This record gives sequence, structure tokens and C-alpha cells, in this order.
Amino acid sequence: MRKILPTFILLILCFVTGHAQTSSGQAATPSWAAIPQDSESAVRAFPPQLRSQLAQLRDAALKDDYAYRELEYLTDSIGPRPQGSPQADAAAHYVADELKKLGLDVHLEAVSVHRFERGLDTAELVEYPGQVEGTKQRIYVTALRGNSPTPESGITAEVIVVNNFEELKQLNRDKVAGKIVLFNEIFDHQQAIAGQALSAYEEAVRYRTVGAVAAAQLGAVGSLVRAAGDGAYRLTHTGSALDSPIPEGAITAEDAGLIARLAARGRVRIHLTLTTKLGPEVQGYNVVADLKGSEHPEQVVIVSGHLDSWDLGTGAIDDGAGVVSAMEAAELVHKLNLHPVRTLRVIAWMNEEMGATGAQAYAKDYAAEAANHIGAIESDLGAEHPLGFHAEISESAEAQLSPVQDVLSKIRANLIQLVPESPETDVEPLAKEGVPVFGIWQNGLTYFTYHHTPADTLDKVDPQELRENAACMAVMGYALADMAEPLER
Repeated sequence: MRKILPTFILLILCFVTGHAQTSSGQAATPSWAAIPQDSESAVRAFPPQLRSQLAQLRDAALKDDYAYRELEYLTDSIGPRPQGSPQADAAAHYVADELKKLGLDVHLEAVSVHRFERGLDTAELVEYPGQVEGTKQRIYVTALRGNSPTPESGITAEVIVVNNFEELKQLNRDKVAGKIVLFNEIFDHQQAIAGQALSAYEEAVRYRTVGAVAAAQLGAVGSLVRAAGDGAYRLTHTGSALDSPIPEGAITAEDAGLIARLAARGRVRIHLTLTTKLGPEVQGYNVVADLKGSEHPEQVVIVSGHLDSWDLGTGAIDDGAGVVSAMEAAELVHKLNLHPVRTLRVIAWMNEEMGATGAQAYAKDYAAEAANHIGAIESDLGAEHPLGFHAEISESAEAQLSPVQDVLSKIRANLIQLVPESPETDVEPLAKEGVPVFGIWQNGLTYFTYHHTPADTLDKVDPQELRENAACMAVMGYALADMAEPLER
């Protein structure tokens, strides 16, 4: 082996040097084979003192329980916070009062919302192959925002099972009219555990969003969708859908599988009752709180999460965790007596779940100041271990942020993945105005199992992972608010 090894190494070196050439014929050094160096713009933007402060924020966040205590109160004491509810109103006032304690300039800004009124949601199989005489089978179902309610007595119809829109298109109107269509699209678990849970969700959630509309076009009297997440534990998974003329409900992954198996053997009929609806328009609130900049207070950097939640759980991972991470960013800056040159703005958005009217109201109210928004961060993918950020920013801006990546490498949260559109809903209007926007990128291993379900509760949040999320929010937020030069656009 001692004689062979030098020859083997020489061959490998020859292969590498022979293939690693630039278009001009010069040898190219792969990034992994070079000593990391900051770009000139990063060196200018992040002097040594700022780098030291970012490390202080990271270390302080990893020892701080502020976010967890705030989340515990929001979820356990206030509970579910659907738009237009007394809990949503109480939560907005609570967050505002907590931020005032940190010395922030706090405003409750009005947002128009519709009260969400959960009615009676039931389903049961009334005819199916092998049915024992005199029996039925319960199906766990939840209504969706945007569905047309059934009559109070419900509807009974045969179920047609399709796995995707292509299969629905292949059916003519005669086969669909008068029936209930079940979309049995299965969430891609393998994609989720590979770190791309959001992509897997976006594929599955299409059927919840527009399934009823597509089914109605072929004369269906109702629509059902498999849980738009990594279904487990027979959890119902609610959410928003486009307005449709027929009722639509989401059933558990287990029940969707049951119906699909039975339908493969013969006729299946279901009795469905969905009476949940949107009520009258009422006033909700965005919480907007400023820690004023010391030199450029007119320039704003947003750290944020959405305060509203669905009514089935208590909104711990969707999105209480995002709200309290943003709150802790301000709390840490306050505790460490730091003074960013730009204004650090904490926002607890209202009504992300049912129309994003909070984001729309903010975009309208601050339209004249859009150019002064230097960056915006939102966390809305739970509180699992953060990998880094999804970002709609320029490549030159990404190069500026290498010092931030260096600081967050200690907690393995230093990835930045450039995306073609806003990674989060509430900062999307700002992104359309050219503002650099970021979404904290969590590993998402269990988020889509629990979000929008009755299991979205505090026990799903690991305190240490929440600290890591708060560290990401604080470090990136303060970096954008205090860097010597704003991000390049």
C-alpha cells in the first residue's frame, strides 16, 4: 500500500487539475477547497464591533427563556387565537403591553377581519363494501375557511376518489355530477425529512386550496381533501381554501386511506355536515412596536410572526413561536443595551391564516415609506431546529451577509437559500416593493404533522430549539439594523 498510495494520489491530482479549468483555461479552485474570505462589501458592512455584538446576541439567546415564557402564556392562558375572536384581541393587547415594558414605541393598528365561527363538522360512512348491517363508520373531518356550508341536516352522496387533478380531468361530468370528490394526494414525507418540508406542503395544499372549485366545475356536490401535511395520529388538518359553491372539508390521512381502499372494492356513500362559516366583519390589530434607530430612525428592519391561529389547537408552532422569537429579538437588544443605527420594528401580524389582511393593511398604511424598509424577517414554520434562512435577496446581498452566517454557524443555522419569491406571506407585499425579505428556515421534521391540527400545542416546542430560532431572529435582525451599509438590492 505504501508504494501504491503516492501513485494513486498523483493520478487523482492530475484528474482534478485536468478537469478544474475555467472557460479561459485557468485552473479553478472549488469553494470547498479555498479558505473562506468575506467579500469587500461584507468587510465594509460588518466592522469588528458589530461582529462581536452579533455573537453576544447569539450567546444570550441560547441562555434566555423569555420567548418560551411568552409562548407559554399565549398558548396556555389565552389559547386559540382565530381572527376576530376575543382571544385574538386579548393576545394583541398582551403582546403590546409586553413590548411596552421593553421601552418600545408600540401601536395597535387596525385590521379588518371576519369572525371565524366553528359550527358542527361531522362525517360518517353510511354505505360501503362489507358493511355490517345496522352500522356506520365515523370519519374525522374539519371544515375549511372558504367552504360553502352544508344544510344543517347535511348531505349524503357517493364518494369518487382521485389522487390528483389529472385523474379528475379524465372523468367526464356524468361520473362526477351529484357526487363528493375525495382528493387523496399524499404528502411527500421523504421530501420533508430531506429538509424541503415546505415544498412538500405546497404540493399537497393545492388540493385543499382549489380542490372544491375544480370539483364544482364538474358538478360535484361536495369535496373532501386528505390532510395537507404529514398525516399521523388521525388528526384533522384545517386551513383556507378558495371560495367555492360547494362544501369542502379536510379528513385525516387515515380516513382518506380507508375510503380509498373501500372505494376500490365498490360503492361508498358518506353523510357530511359542515356548518362552519365566516361571520361578520370586525376589527383586529397588527401590533407594531419600534425600537428607534440611533442614527437613521426612518430606516426600518422588521422582525415578525403572525399572532392569529386556527381554533383547533393553541397556535404554539403556528405561529406563536414566530411572534415570541421576534419579541425576544427586541428583548435581547434591550437587555444588552445595544443601539442599532436603524429602527428595529417588531410586528405581530393579524390574519395571516384567512386572507393576510394584516399584511395588506400594513402595506397600504406604509406605502409612502416602503423605500425606507431595509429588510423584513418573518418566522412561520414552527420552532424546530433552524437551518438558516430562505431569502428573496440579490446575490450581492447574500455576499454581504457572510459575517452573519459565520456567527450562526455555531448553532448550525448558517444556510441562506435564495428563493424567487417571498418565503413568507406577511412580508410578501414588501418583497413586491423590492424590500429584501427573509423567512427562518427550520428543518420541518414534524411541523406539517401538527400545524393546523388540534395537536398544535406548547408541548410540541422544544425550549432549546426555540432559543435557536430566537438567536436567528435576533442576529439577522440586528445585523440588518446596524450594518454599516444597507443590503444591496
